[in-house]
Amino acid sequence: MIDLTTAQNALKDAYLSAACNQLNTKTNPLLAKIKQSSSDVYGKQIIKMAPVGLNGGIGAGSETGELPTANENNYVQFKTTLKNLYGTIEISDKAIRASANSNGAFVDLLNAEMEGLINSSKFNLGRMLYGDGSGLVGTVESCSNGVATMKSVKNLIEGMVVDVYTGTTLNQTLRIAYVDRVDKKVYFTSTPSEIAAGDNFYVQGSKDNEITGLGAIFSNSATLYGLNRADNRWLSPYTKNVQDDISDTVLQEAVDHLEENTGSNIDFITCGAKVKRMYQDYLATYRRNIDVTVLEGGYKAISFNGIPIVSDRFVEDDTLYMLDTSKFTLHQLCDWEWIEGEGGKILRQKAGYPAYTATLVKYADLICDQPNGQAKLTGIVAQ
Repeated sequence: MIDLTTAQNALKDAYLSAACNQLNTKTNPLLAKIKQSSSDVYGKQIIKMAPVGLNGGIGAGSETGELPTANENNYVQFKTTLKNLYGTIEISDKAIRASANSNGAFVDLLNAEMEGLINSSKFNLGRMLYGDGSGLVGTVESCSNGVATMKSVKNLIEGMVVDVYTGTTLNQTLRIAYVDRVDKKVYFTSTPSEIAAGDNFYVQGSKDNEITGLGAIFSNSATLYGLNRADNRWLSPYTKNVQDDISDTVLQEAVDHLEENTGSNIDFITCGAKVKRMYQDYLATYRRNIDVTVLEGGYKAISFNGIPIVSDRFVEDDTLYMLDTSKFTLHQLCDWEWIEGEGGKILRQKAGYPAYTATLVKYADLICDQPNGQAKLTGIVAQ
């Protein structure tokens, strides 16, 4: 007979490895390209020595003259806190008992719960990769009859639970019932209290707790990884407001700048779907073959001079990132694991409810060793 112990063993033995593979390689093409490592993790922090420039002990001289003075590599110390990434499933006691005498029903139950957990976790991870670590997913333009009109709904999805902040004050937590992506309206499962223009939505409990995504690396913040940008100007990536159509020339100018000035090797381009379509139109206009390449994780992409170009829902409509992914590492304390309670139990009764919960966790943060070797092009518009 299937019982709680059977469910726990299945989650540990059969589902954990599959969940890890899905989250690490199938979240999106960018995450699949980034290496993951447990190196440089000390307690609750990541402390990493990053090289800056070249070794100083080089030079040319006469046949009998002095040799170049030895100078060590220049390093700076990156420091960031491991971020706590969670994903929780909930199974009712009734559902477990109803499937107690049927292996098929039990498997269907766990499959459905794990599929839901993986899909929501993949969405959240993909969003965080392009975020600034704040957890901000939307800003309100107006609200009428309990329906919020947003500046953008790219980061919002049905079922998401959001904290609504007015300034720095949390005033309510709501679950999204429906997102109208044409008119940028958000409907909720319950009637909200007053929501005002300028209020911000954050993923529940996530405000200022998310990983250091591209939004943070390319931001105008005063610091990055504990260092002052003003004192370390190489922490600022290359950015350009193109105000033009996409073309090979626009892309090549950015690649040339990065190669000549930082030595980076751009191997990944990601953009909004609109920009990708514009580039496909550009290729079609000039009757060029559209090369398709297969990436790690099985993703297909068009390419520019052999560099894959992929679109991602979390990139702004007029924006394109050019990245040297060899400079990125997702440092982690461990891979995805179930949180275990007393006696190694991963399923625990939800206090006051006839249901059991289990939580996947990963402690990690993203570090880019060479921020100035990355590029962001904005203002890409159809002429």
